[in-house]
Amino acid sequence: MAAKNSRVETALAELSRLAESADRVTQWPAASWQCLATIEGLQWTLPAPFGLGLQGPSLWEQLESVTAACTTTAFIWTQRESACRHILDKASAEVREELLAPLAEGTIFTTVGLAHLTTSRQHVSPPLVATQHNTGFVLDGVMPWVSAASQADYFVTGAVLADNGLQILLILPRSSAGVTVGEPADLMALCGSMTTEVTCSHVHVEKKWLLAGPADKVLTLGHLGTGGLHTVCLAVGLSKAAIDFLVSEARQRPELSPIIEALEYRHSRVQDELYSIQSNAASPEEVAMLRARANVLVLHSTQAALTASKGTGFRHPHPAQRWVRQALFFLVWSCPWLAASATLDALVHGSSDREI
Repeated sequence: MAAKNSRVETALAELSRLAESADRVTQWPAASWQCLATIEGLQWTLPAPFGLGLQGPSLWEQLESVTAACTTTAFIWTQRESACRHILDKASAEVREELLAPLAEGTIFTTVGLAHLTTSRQHVSPPLVATQHNTGFVLDGVMPWVSAASQADYFVTGAVLADNGLQILLILPRSSAGVTVGEPADLMALCGSMTTEVTCSHVHVEKKWLLAGPADKVLTLGHLGTGGLHTVCLAVGLSKAAIDFLVSEARQRPELSPIIEALEYRHSRVQDELYSIQSNAASPEEVAMLRARANVLVLHSTQAALTASKGTGFRHPHPAQRWVRQALFFLVWSCPWLAASATLDALVHGSSDREI
C-alpha cells in the first residue's frame, strides 16, 4: 500500500486507540466514526461528484487499514456501504438526487436490514410482510438484524408480499409512523455496531422508495456487487493486525518466525485473490469459497496472536482477546451455506485455507 499521509496515520492511530471501547461498549462510537469521515471514508465508493469512486484494490487497501485499526468501525461502514450500493444501483434519479449528497457529507446515515432475506430466519414465516396499495406499500413485522439502527435516517430493507409471496426491496425512512428501533443486542463483539431489531407496525412507504421487485428472489436482481468481498476484506484486515502483532513479538522471540512466515503466505494468497477477483463476473460459488478461506485465515491468525501473547492476551484491554472475539463474528456474518459448510469442513477436519 502506498505510504499514508500524516492525516491518515493520525486517524488510524486514533481508531486503534478507541478500538477496545468501540468493540465492548454498547454505545454509538461517534469519535471512531468521525475518524473515518476524516479520511474520506464516507466518500470512498460514491461516484463523482459526490465521492471518490474507489473500487477494487484501491478500495480494499483503505478498508483493510481501517479494519486493522478498528474492526467495529469497518463493519459499520460495510452496512452503510451496502445500503448506498443498493441506492446507487436501483433508486430512481429523484431519490438518488435527494440522498447521495447528504450521504457523502455525513449529514444523514443509512444502513441495511436485509438479513431476513439472506441468512436470518429463513426457515420460519417471513419476518417482514408487505401489503401493496395504489400509493405504495404497508409494512408489518420485524427486521431482525440491523446494525447502527439508532443512527439511521433511512433503512434499505426487503419484505415479502402478503398476497403472492414475492419479494420487494425498498428504502424505509426512519421518520415513518410505526417504525420502532429496539434496544441493542448483547453481542460477543462489535457492541458499538448497536445491532438490534427494527419493528414495523402498519408502516406506509410511498412508491417512490421502491428499489426492486416484486420478484422471487429480489436480491439476485442486477449484478452481484461486492457484498461478500467486503466481508473477505475485513477478514484480511483483521488477520493483518494479528500477524503484525506476531511480527513485533518475534523481535524478542525468533521462535515465532516459522509461524509468521506460514501466516503471511496464507494472508498474501487470500489478499491476492481478493484483489484480482472481478466482483461483477465472480460467481456466488467463487465468492463463497473465498469467504471460507478468509474465515479460516482470520481464525488461525487471531488465535495464533492470543497463543503468543499468553495469559496477558486473555485480559482486557489487550488487543489479542478482542481480535479472537471479532474473528468469531465471521462465522455468522451473512455466511451463506456454501461458505459455512466449507468453513465447518476445515474446522472439523483440520485443513487450512490453502486446502479449501
